[in-house]
Amino acid sequence: MRISYSDAAQMELLYAIKNIRTESELNELKLALSHFFADKAQKELDELWDSGVLDQKKLDELREQHLRTPYRS
Repeated sequence: MRISYSDAAQMELLYAIKNIRTESELNELKLALSHFFADKAQKELDELWDSGVLDQKKLDELREQHLRTPYRS
């Protein structure tokens, strides 16, 4: 029986978490995960830029948008 990559990733993270002994080690793990996801996001943004889906004009448009949820008083 094969397990999914997602399940395998969860098992790897649980193994890593099980071996965390100090706050410093926890911070190192959090930083490594942050870098991993930041790198993935940057690669996706680079692909969007290279394909023309994202460009400076689109960034300027996004900067001007107010996408916050309106709150009612």
